[in-house]
Amino acid sequence: MTNAPPAQPRNPLHGITLERMVTDLADYFGWLELGQRIPVRCFTHDPSVASSLKFLRKTPWAREKVEGLYLFMLREQRRNGQSG
Repeated sequence: MTNAPPAQPRNPLHGITLERMVTDLADYFGWLELGQRIPVRCFTHDPSVASSLKFLRKTPWAREKVEGLYLFMLREQRRNGQSG
């Protein structure tokens, strides 16, 4: 018996890195709107992917908000007929 993690075919975040989420969100919304939707300093004051990753990796509640907004963005893109 292996200890491999179970497959997650229905999890849209499976295999997507936090860096990809932050980059895609910043590209889609822009840093200004991203900071308005998730008001944390790493998005509102001199934002960068690197500073955001540093903060989000040690702040579970903020990471959950990023994941939720990422899922919202994916739904919006699907609704608008855009590819990811």
